[in-house]
Amino acid sequence: MTLTRKDFPDDFLFGVATSAYQIEGAQFGGAGPCHWDSFAATPGNVVGAEDGARACDHYHRYAEDLDLVRDAGFDAYRFSTSWARVMPDGTGAVNAEGLDFYDRLVDAMLARGIKPCATLYHWELPQPLADRGGWRNRDIASWFGEFTEVVMRRIGDRVYNAAPINEPWCVGWLSHFLGHHAPGMRDIRAAVRAMHHILLAHGTSIEVMRGLGMQNLGAVCNFEWANPADNSPEAARAAEIYDAIYNRFFVEGMFKGRYPDALMEGFAPHLPEHWQDDFATITAPLDWFGINYYTRSNLCAVDGPWPGHGPVEGPLPKTAMGWEIYPDGLRDHLVRLARDYTADTPLIITENGMAGFDVLKDGAVNDQPRIDYLHAHLDAVRQAIAQGAPVKGYIAWSLLDNYEWAFGYEKRFGLVHVDFDTLVRTPKASWHAMRQLLT
Repeated sequence: MTLTRKDFPDDFLFGVATSAYQIEGAQFGGAGPCHWDSFAATPGNVVGAEDGARACDHYHRYAEDLDLVRDAGFDAYRFSTSWARVMPDGTGAVNAEGLDFYDRLVDAMLARGIKPCATLYHWELPQPLADRGGWRNRDIASWFGEFTEVVMRRIGDRVYNAAPINEPWCVGWLSHFLGHHAPGMRDIRAAVRAMHHILLAHGTSIEVMRGLGMQNLGAVCNFEWANPADNSPEAARAAEIYDAIYNRFFVEGMFKGRYPDALMEGFAPHLPEHWQDDFATITAPLDWFGINYYTRSNLCAVDGPWPGHGPVEGPLPKTAMGWEIYPDGLRDHLVRLARDYTADTPLIITENGMAGFDVLKDGAVNDQPRIDYLHAHLDAVRQAIAQGAPVKGYIAWSLLDNYEWAFGYEKRFGLVHVDFDTLVRTPKASWHAMRQLLT
């Protein structure tokens, strides 16, 4: 890693991220069941039928983990709260033990000079709410508003920034149309309604936090560069529709109060009645906008019903997830967002990282490919800043190897290796490289 802090603006924020279900241990702290528990209990959904019951036991080992954040020199730690831990039924009764945990966690960050960056929802929907239709039910906006108020009345006075929902595309499309994440549905009507209700819940949550006097509020969306697999008009159209669903639906809703024309052929029949009236809430003003970026997709046309596109394996080097390494896509998304959507709103890379074929040998992990990946994407950020994008921070994913959703504990994204039998943490070469950059 040849980059240093001096290669970035003086006020540039460096951080590292995790999420509750992936590291905390869902069996601890009085958490109720969530729909990921049910999804993981269904044969064939998750590698090894693994779940987040213990995960990295961050619930008990958070002090050790925050020491790793501090010792690497990171300015900020992006964490999420578990809805099922704080409110096991999703509404109503509050689990004091769960809420107290996040109180302790935030105080522990502040005691170490770490800025707490809170995300309210990172995919842990309480099972009782899933039983009531989950994100397909319009009432989820008010349920989520209630959860927001409970959490932020406790910790909102001490967090550095906050966002309602991590990666709406994953919550909506990946989970309700492609079926790869909980609740594992493959239903166009469910997906479209979920995506709209996610935005309504986002806006409702922002309004609740504003009402509590909170500032520095934003959103976190994931992006993939949509690349036509060849020079044909059919591939260009496939990429356009993919881009509209993945990259434009949520940001256009938040900043423009509309949905992209390119997807309305498939979406319009399934949107709820009077959906246009919800943009007054959806477009709640934001203080910053977060970008999660990992890869690109190469798209071709396929036969069958709308949306009529599919992936083609690309020629670039790939991570352990099989994702192409394409840092130019991060640069181009940042420039495009500032030009077409977010204008002068500060941009933060809220997730970026790679799964590697990491091996612990003689007490160390030499993950040079991850160092190269991080370096290339940080350089892409510098290029975007040079082109005028108002990028104010970079948060790496992830602090720890963790429960990687449908991939169980097989894929390792961490800067810190976790032995999932002993739970021993071992900083990898990438952790040391980031420490060198930051000090």
